[in-house]
This record gives sequence, structure tokens and C-alpha cells, in this order.
Amino acid sequence: MQIQDIQQEIIDEFEFLEDWMQKYEHLIELGKNLPIIDEAHKTEDNLISGCQSKVWIYAEKQDDKLIYTADSDAILTKGVVALLLRVFSNQSAQAILETNTDFIDQIGLKEHLSPTRANGLLSMVKQIKLYALAFSK
Repeated sequence: MQIQDIQQEIIDEFEFLEDWMQKYEHLIELGKNLPIIDEAHKTEDNLISGCQSKVWIYAEKQDDKLIYTADSDAILTKGVVALLLRVFSNQSAQAILETNTDFIDQIGLKEHLSPTRANGLLSMVKQIKLYALAFSK
């Protein structure tokens, strides 16, 4: 599935949910299905700086696609990173680098997170893109 299609799917899901309590619950559910990072990759190198909670993201390349795994010690943050992995995992490095993240604004996520969590969200996106950049070379 193309990144734009996945983003639209997420936008549609969030529009269907009536209020932010339901949207937070949806994020928490997504976090429960997060492809969990191998304990061996929970290292300082994979820790996202700028996050209020601890978040680890790891990427590896399989057949020209990047596969991301992650974990967080906070349930809501786990849902946020699960949302990002749903968009970017199993895509080519080039597609990841060319993709904007307007869907985050369209679902209202940044404005409904605390400033430190919103900053962490941006740090996660940046790290995902940095992995893509590294694997594209």
C-alpha cells in the first residue's frame, strides 16, 4: 500500500471518531499492536532525544523496504509511534524521504498533545527520515 493511501486511511479513521477521548483510546489500542523492538536494539543509539518518555526506534532494510520496530515506556506515546510506523514501515527509503507528514496536522494530533509530546512526535518523524536517508545511500 502506498504511503498516501495509508495516511488517508488514518485521516478517515480519525474523522470517524467523535471526540479526542475516543481518539486517545484509538491511539492506545494502536500502541498495543506496535511491532515491538528487539530488546537488543533498545540502546542509547536508538533512543529518541526530545521525547518526554523513552522511545526507541530501530530500522532495517529488507528487499528495498525499510522495516521499523519501536517501543516506548508510555502507553500514549506507544500509540503515536505505532501510527508513524504504520505509515512508514515497509516502504522504500525514497518514498519515506519524499513523504510529507501533513496527515499529523489533518488529524489534529500535534495540537492535542502536550508541547513536550508534540516535540517528541517531531523527533520521531525526524529519526524515521534519518534512517531512510542512511539506507538510501
